[in-house]
Amino acid sequence: MTPLSSATGPDLQADLDRAGFYPKMVADIIDEALDGRETGAHLVHLETHFDQHEVHRHITVLVLAEDVLLVAHVDDQQLDEKGKEVMAQVSTELVQLSKVTTVATSYVYHQPQNYSTGDMVKELTLGIAWAGAQRIDLAPAGCADPACDTDHGYTGTSQQEDLVLRVSAEADGVNAVTAARGFAKSMRRASAPRGADASRPGAAAPAAEVRGRVGSRFGRNTHQG
Repeated sequence: MTPLSSATGPDLQADLDRAGFYPKMVADIIDEALDGRETGAHLVHLETHFDQHEVHRHITVLVLAEDVLLVAHVDDQQLDEKGKEVMAQVSTELVQLSKVTTVATSYVYHQPQNYSTGDMVKELTLGIAWAGAQRIDLAPAGCADPACDTDHGYTGTSQQEDLVLRVSAEADGVNAVTAARGFAKSMRRASAPRGADASRPGAAAPAAEVRGRVGSRFGRNTHQG
């Protein structure tokens, strides 16, 4: 593991600088959230979205640090047409590794009929789900009568928190896919070490359900957290 310096380990800091998305601010946020823990494997993923005349960026940073997984999200938004006024919204979450129920990966290979050991992955999707926090999605309830104007209250679903990241060689580069694959391996080792009790309370039962839910989202380029 790399000890924390003034902000983050050198490799993580280099990746934040390379992403170029307010690296000093993101480093300070990570430093505060980890509160002195030593950093291990990490993954920095930058996404850019175009909305008419505006450009929106989103960075997701995942850091393994001792007994936790840090999940950090940063978005920016222009407050004026010329882009002189910008706001950044930041969120962080520390997830106990003992609470991680699923680390799922989906791979895409080009021309699989010609596959040889060591061939590069064209696209990788990483899904991580954890028990504890719940995400509640609510919407107005209704009925089958189109003329009904009665208030039916609300309906919704309660789901465990999860995160899904898609990295492609075409959009993000081969190195980004390799980094995501390496982090997935580190995440599996940290959350489910060999010889650990796989039937720890509260983990085995919901894991299959969570795995299916996370897997169903692999077709979308999305993040939660």
